[in-house]
Amino acid sequence: MNKLTGLARTFAAAAVLVSVAVPAVRAQDVSEDQIKAARATIAALGVTNTFDNILPRLAERLKNTLIQSSPNHQELITATVDEKALALAARRADLEREAATIYAKTFSVEELNAITEFYASPAGKKLLNDGPIASRELLKAADIWAAGVSRDLTQEATKSLDTTIGSAPAADAGTPAPAQQ
Repeated sequence: MNKLTGLARTFAAAAVLVSVAVPAVRAQDVSEDQIKAARATIAALGVTNTFDNILPRLAERLKNTLIQSSPNHQELITATVDEKALALAARRADLEREAATIYAKTFSVEELNAITEFYASPAGKKLLNDGPIASRELLKAADIWAAGVSRDLTQEATKSLDTTIGSAPAADAGTPAPAQQ
């Protein structure tokens, strides 16, 4: 049993060493130039802006939960949660660092600079702003197009098959024939 305990301690120590060493190795995968270029790209794209509301939403959710449990302490709960949330706000930089590392590993410095240059331009800013609207409109147009093609395909195939096969009664007589237009 003592041998197993010693072995478990050895594995635990090794796991701690590996967990400490792995982030250091990962950090070495990207250069400072890559991180700098990635941060500029992230700023131009605004990809992490949506994360700004995470901590405030979590704080509001926690306040609501705690106030439901202790409604008489609403002011104390609100002040305490707000204070603790503000103390944690500095950890937002951790997410920015992680995002920069991800972009730095995904793109070369040249690619990051090109992406930043485009999205910082008026055309890039317009794409970021109006691209979702254009995409939504394109999806609507594709749905309308698909419905028309489906209708026409059904009509044309049915008409062709009717002339080839003939107007023999279908196996399921309860199914009405498609409407002809």
